[in-house]
Amino acid sequence: MRSTTVLTTAVTVALTAGALAASVVGAAAPVTAAPVSVAPVSVERGAAERGAAAPPRLGPCDAGQLCLWAKEGFRGARQTHELADLDIDACVPLPAGSSAASLANRTGRPVTTYQSAECAETGEFETYPGGGTWVPQSPYKVRAFKVWET
Repeated sequence: MRSTTVLTTAVTVALTAGALAASVVGAAAPVTAAPVSVAPVSVERGAAERGAAAPPRLGPCDAGQLCLWAKEGFRGARQTHELADLDIDACVPLPAGSSAASLANRTGRPVTTYQSAECAETGEFETYPGGGTWVPQSPYKVRAFKVWET
């Protein structure tokens, strides 16, 4: 019932404000509002009731790692790359025939992901900060990456 009162009050205020604005501008005729029918709306509805999808759960990825998942939303097979085992500024292609659709960069360094398996900049590429970047849906299939010196 409270949400109906709030909504009815909001409509009343809007109509009153419209009438006031018209009189200030100098309208020749008085402004009258037509009756408004307002259906009760619950302001406490959850995401599921509104049809909105819940945000994806973050996939497990430890500090110092770059984690890549085969599917969007941190699902599917996960590849984990440790910063200690990577060559800085070197192109690291993913295993042949594999790609990633979501990722988490927890290396502490910027990481660029590439659509190309050779880190070619003729395809799509994007750089993600290393302080804890979670990407539930890459804009392209990731086939290679580079970790950069900060």
